[in-house]
Amino acid sequence: MNTRAGHYVTQIEGYRSFVPEKLPPANPPISFDMELIGLLSKADLALGRLDGITRTLPNPDLFVSMYVKKEALLSSQIEGTQASLIEVLETEEKQTSDAREVTNYVNALNYGLSRLKDDGFPLSLRLIREIHAKLLATGRGSNLTPGEFRTSQNWIGGIGSTLTNAAYIPPTASDMRDAMGDLEIYFHTDDGMPPLVKIALIHAQFETIHPFLDGNGRMGRLLITFWLCQQDILSYPLLYLSYFFKRNRSEYYDRLMAVRLQGKWEDWIKFFLRGIIEISNESSESAHHIDSLREELAERINSLDAHTAVNARRLLDQLFITPQVTRASVAAELDITTPTAGALIRRFCDLAILTDVAPDVKRGKRYSFDRYLKILEVGT
Repeated sequence: MNTRAGHYVTQIEGYRSFVPEKLPPANPPISFDMELIGLLSKADLALGRLDGITRTLPNPDLFVSMYVKKEALLSSQIEGTQASLIEVLETEEKQTSDAREVTNYVNALNYGLSRLKDDGFPLSLRLIREIHAKLLATGRGSNLTPGEFRTSQNWIGGIGSTLTNAAYIPPTASDMRDAMGDLEIYFHTDDGMPPLVKIALIHAQFETIHPFLDGNGRMGRLLITFWLCQQDILSYPLLYLSYFFKRNRSEYYDRLMAVRLQGKWEDWIKFFLRGIIEISNESSESAHHIDSLREELAERINSLDAHTAVNARRLLDQLFITPQVTRASVAAELDITTPTAGALIRRFCDLAILTDVAPDVKRGKRYSFDRYLKILEVGT
């Protein structure tokens, strides 16, 4: 076994747990060969393009709001959560238990970004615990000490696996605390490492340490967004690698294990950079399609009479945040009467902006912004 990333220690109980080396890798240091340098250059360009496109959007918050929900869904699906984007868009009281887990992810992401941006709170172990508490607030894992680092041994393996046959056993609780302390220091260490390489190292190290009893995968993917936003590499939280990790799930786990067992940091970094390139390019295309859709529909709305057009523009903006509505929800969001909301929805159906989800249903009718959802549902 290569000990570049760490080594195993046999515990008194007989199992062997992993003890990671501090970051950055030093024996030997990261080798920046021509392939890695080329991928890093392409990743920087792709991420810069994504950031540039979102800066030019008329209202980037509209795009960000739904994209966060999509990321939450994809990240949760990697862990086995069975929910669709439509289910996630339901009001919380109507959501399935799996959809509520995704909502917890959205709440955790928004909470963390608010603490970093609005409160000026540093990315730290304390903040990670706070975010984790939001992540596991309800549903699966809510009984596994949310917001607290584990005090017992955990392991990774298939259903029914134990410490004797686990695929991977992270550090003991004591070693975990030391490793997390070192990782926190590395968050803020200026070691000259390119930022996209550094966050690749941070994510892998967090997953290797596995500091919580549950939610480590989702928390580790959130960490990517938080660190990049804190470093001002992204103006908006739009780089989400969960779709890339989901469609390359086996390779994702294999690359992480190859780091631990064989010290293959460079292979992991290249995989991570390929993910940034793919997802940045796809997100840029999505942003372009959504912006074009908004411009097209705004033109349709401008054909309406002036009085109707005012509320119509407000409803269109709202649909990019909540793409399924009812008469009651439109009335509440726009602060208009229910009959006025009903008339506005009918105009949107006539303009082929909204579609009646269930034409045969007479009460509590729902209407869907299908063209927008079609862009967002890719991969979910």
